[in-house]
Amino acid sequence: MSYTIEDVPTPAMVIDVATAERNIEHMAAYVKSHGLGLRPHTKTHKSIAMARKQLEAGAIGLTVAKVGEAEVMAEAGDDLLLGYPALDAGRTGRVAELAKTKTLRVAVDSSLAAEHLAGAATAAGSEIGILVDIDTGFHRTGVQTPQQALAIAQRVDELSGVRLDGLFTFPGHIAGGPDEQDADLAAVQDILATTIDLWAEHGLKAGIVSGGSTPTALQSHKVPAYTEIRPGTYIYMDRNCIVGNWCEEQDSAAKIVATVISDAVPEKCVLDCGSKTLTSDLCLGVAGRGHGYIVEYPLAKMARLSEEHGEVDLSLSDQRPKLGERVQVIINHICPCVNLQDQVWLKEEDGSLEPLPVDARGKLS
Repeated sequence: MSYTIEDVPTPAMVIDVATAERNIEHMAAYVKSHGLGLRPHTKTHKSIAMARKQLEAGAIGLTVAKVGEAEVMAEAGDDLLLGYPALDAGRTGRVAELAKTKTLRVAVDSSLAAEHLAGAATAAGSEIGILVDIDTGFHRTGVQTPQQALAIAQRVDELSGVRLDGLFTFPGHIAGGPDEQDADLAAVQDILATTIDLWAEHGLKAGIVSGGSTPTALQSHKVPAYTEIRPGTYIYMDRNCIVGNWCEEQDSAAKIVATVISDAVPEKCVLDCGSKTLTSDLCLGVAGRGHGYIVEYPLAKMARLSEEHGEVDLSLSDQRPKLGERVQVIINHICPCVNLQDQVWLKEEDGSLEPLPVDARGKLS
């Protein structure tokens, strides 16, 4: 059964299918032209159907954040990368079981994680690929030096149940526009190249070098060490991407459709989308840009959120939304917003809508 926008209760996340597919094809064409593998991060869409679209367009596999996501996305593809240091028994055992039937790799930044994964895989009779996570500037996870990366690689090489597959990094600190990234990308390349050379001196090979992010995705050829990239947001894009000059407004595939539920307070209206829909993320951390962008009223500001209320400052807007009117909000940060939805709505070119479950919603372990 298909629906119209009037049938959909708000707040609702609506995905323009044509825009999402265009974004998928654009990234697929880029990596093909530069000889890179594409391993999209599914934490953005958390959807088996969307993962299949990415794989059909040429992606070599999928990236997931947590084991629960891996277990869901195993229905979409056979090659999965867990970009998260799984080391506790609750995770390693599940990873080892999944590795019985899927090609599964895990990014780690400690010998302890490698040892625990090796033990779980040995007990399960499977093998897990290991990528050593090295910090190239984001300072979240990752060993700090090529020598530390070598030490973990050597330990992995000694263990049964795991296989040394290469290197992993996340250049999340690079947030300038495309023409402002060259120096930072060169620094990433320098660290990776030094590490690769050091491994080679000790008889070890980094067959896979996995990196990338949506902000840097289309500049990834400037890091020659990369063999694959892992952008996630690119499929839907968001307001951060627009403000960061990593895409145009027309590339934003996901919007929250919301209803004006109150206009009683002067110079203000209230939408039915609060922090339980939009999250509290600000645009690129700048408080003045608010909690979202209202397409129909560009001078209005999403000024404050409570759980179910989105307060809109109209003091600078020469137009005022009507009570009961529906508006579209471009989300600041798409990934956590998707995880708040049980389902999204796919909008086809004829305007009809179909529900799509968020298959991996809430898979946080």
